Amino acid sequence: MQSTSSLGKQLFSMTWPMLFGILSIMSFQLVDSAFIGQLGVLPLAAQGFTAPIALIFIGIQVGLGIATTSLISRALGASESLYAKQLAGLVVLLGAVGIGLVAVLVWFCRGAVLALLSAPESVTPIIDDYWGWWLVSTWMGAMIYFFYSICRSNGNTMLPGTIMVVTSLLNIALDPLFIFVLDLGIVGAALATCLAFSLGMLIIVPKCFASHWLTFDFGNLSIIKTLGSIGHIMGPAMVSQLLPPLSSVLATKLLAGFGTAAVAAWAVSSRFEFLAIVTVLALTMTLPPMVGRFFGAGQFEAIKQLLRIAVGYVLVFQTLVAILVWWWAPSLAQLMSSDAEVTDIVTWHLMWVPISLGPLGVCMMMVSAANALGKPYRALWMSALRLFAFFLPCLWIGGQIGGLWGLFIGASLANVCAGVAAWWIYQSIYRTSCHIEHDA
Repeated sequence: MQSTSSLGKQLFSMTWPMLFGILSIMSFQLVDSAFIGQLGVLPLAAQGFTAPIALIFIGIQVGLGIATTSLISRALGASESLYAKQLAGLVVLLGAVGIGLVAVLVWFCRGAVLALLSAPESVTPIIDDYWGWWLVSTWMGAMIYFFYSICRSNGNTMLPGTIMVVTSLLNIALDPLFIFVLDLGIVGAALATCLAFSLGMLIIVPKCFASHWLTFDFGNLSIIKTLGSIGHIMGPAMVSQLLPPLSSVLATKLLAGFGTAAVAAWAVSSRFEFLAIVTVLALTMTLPPMVGRFFGAGQFEAIKQLLRIAVGYVLVFQTLVAILVWWWAPSLAQLMSSDAEVTDIVTWHLMWVPISLGPLGVCMMMVSAANALGKPYRALWMSALRLFAFFLPCLWIGGQIGGLWGLFIGASLANVCAGVAAWWIYQSIYRTSCHIEHDA
């Protein structure tokens, strides 16, 4: 039985590399958008029309990545090392073929896709030049993500975290060279990403094979049964990835009734929120492999302790963040916008919503834990409850009662409700899973 301090150290050692990796990716995406923004309206519009298609790829790769982490970590915990290697090899092949087929389909159907998105004809020539290389970079990004998942499943977060930082820095360095110096425009941004991911693949793929983390020898593996296990987790996880964008669209419609300044302020504040919960995002990547291993090994008490450590840390840390943000809210708002009306709205947002980011973090971690325990539909239920039973209704009710300010208070209350509900659902999952294992 591991001590609480030992579990805490293990969680910290796995989380901090992912923290820096996520921060580097966020920085690269921000810089990439800034460079493309300097090219003019049409390239920026082309990127805008690319975003909805990118969500499809993200949903597929994250869904498959969640299934990878859950199944491999549980197999390793149960000392089924050969099955874990075969799972990893199968996921790589499945991801390569699946993402590749979707990419080819998007390329040949790009005209119909643009028509569906009501894109103007002026953006078509740019899309024709850009999407080919963008789709290649998307495929490569998905492949390197699958190898990240294999590394994390085997308890190694240093390798993927380091490669995230290296590829992001390389991308930032290559962007101005390809976009402006070589005068390739938005196509240069995609080429820079391809080159950065190529370097990452050259590092991570040999490392994974050298560590014997995957094999393509499926001699005694039931392919159909294994694909069913992957699909059981992947399907709900994919749907869960598509819920936030849908919820965001509906929330934007509610905000639009309060004017364009409210929509602009919400967009700016949401980016800040994403940065404020970066430690939670890192934990959602490191908790699943640890939970999966303990579950596979039958160490249920370790799971209970691990989740309590993570929840306690997030609640305390996010409370401290909320206090600092509340204190500096006016100054932060002025940094985010020069418009007086937007600044006032952002200030109010920063004074209310960050208070609830701790419970929101708890909800996000419980979703990850549920997937790791092989309960993807419960995880999907948590996500759906957060967005459609709490977030959107509380936004609407808050807006009806207190106007724009009431809407922010409603968002904060929704996050608290989501955190409490997710913790309650997780407790039910934990009791049921342990009971089943003991009976077996």
